[in-house]
Amino acid sequence: MGQPAAGDAANARLRIRQPDSQDRGDAADLFAQDVRAGLLAAPKRLFPKYFYDELGSLLFDAICLLPEYYLTRAENEILNQRADEIVAAAGDAPLTLLELGSGSAVKTRSIIEALLKRQDELLYVPIDISASALEASARALLQSYPALTIEAYASDYESALARVRRETIDENRRVLALFLGSNIGNFAPAEAHDFLRALRREALHAGDALLVGADLKKEKHVLEAAYDDPVGVTAAFNLNLLARLNRELDADFNPRAFRHVAFYNEAQGRVEIYLESTRAQQVSLRKLDLQVGFAAGERIHTENSHKYDIPELSALAAATGFRLAHTWLDRERRFSSNLLIAERDKQ
Repeated sequence: MGQPAAGDAANARLRIRQPDSQDRGDAADLFAQDVRAGLLAAPKRLFPKYFYDELGSLLFDAICLLPEYYLTRAENEILNQRADEIVAAAGDAPLTLLELGSGSAVKTRSIIEALLKRQDELLYVPIDISASALEASARALLQSYPALTIEAYASDYESALARVRRETIDENRRVLALFLGSNIGNFAPAEAHDFLRALRREALHAGDALLVGADLKKEKHVLEAAYDDPVGVTAAFNLNLLARLNRELDADFNPRAFRHVAFYNEAQGRVEIYLESTRAQQVSLRKLDLQVGFAAGERIHTENSHKYDIPELSALAAATGFRLAHTWLDRERRFSSNLLIAERDKQ
């Protein structure tokens, strides 16, 4: 018999767990419920997790290439230069690699390569809400790394974390989890606390490691330029949320009647992002049987990006069942990669 084709070999090393049809219905229902509640709230709001449809994921990848968006370059610098140190500090091999919000997984390659220097094979468990992004990134990784096996979850974090340790990860292996790209900043402080507690409880055991990317507090003009670039890619990313509502909820938003707004709220330590109505208007969401009115200048809050300092990160780790074991900074000290070690539960 001949050797299996390369595509067949890659397929054998890839499994993408997707919600069954009932779960997909639940996800669509949740999206509709969240949109209804958000647009009827005062002030109006939409959740940033809904940015990442197929086009939204591509637009975010484009944002990461912008000169003003320093976060990706700074984090890449840390990962490219410190990956061996990071995996050594994470614990003895062999490790399983878990990633939340994996996206294109470009930054993950440095960590994968560092792990494969220390162990003969690696199980990578990425979680991302975009099934198309997961499949594309997984197939690219499998082509590059023959010793890699991928068990992916096309899901939100909450649903996946409830299943991943039970279904996928060997109880006898240590885990290195990744939460990169300053995604922790999308949570309000109380939400970040709850998220890390849930991650520790559901997926990580004492001694497991979590690498968290966190953007650092800095000058207002630097932060605002990163979230409102002159080319308008970030604006397109924000406005794409309205196009998604039009497509999935049979709405009639006119994206040209809204504008992207981003500014740094220094008192709260966060960049706030909005869609602002440029005129008085009425919008229909026919699948929701909903009419929503907007005054000129009225805003929909779509995202916060909280910024941290190192003492705040250390306190957050201690409050959620971890200790901050090590922090790596880029050379301009703009961004941090923080290795948290899961502590034993207190009796």
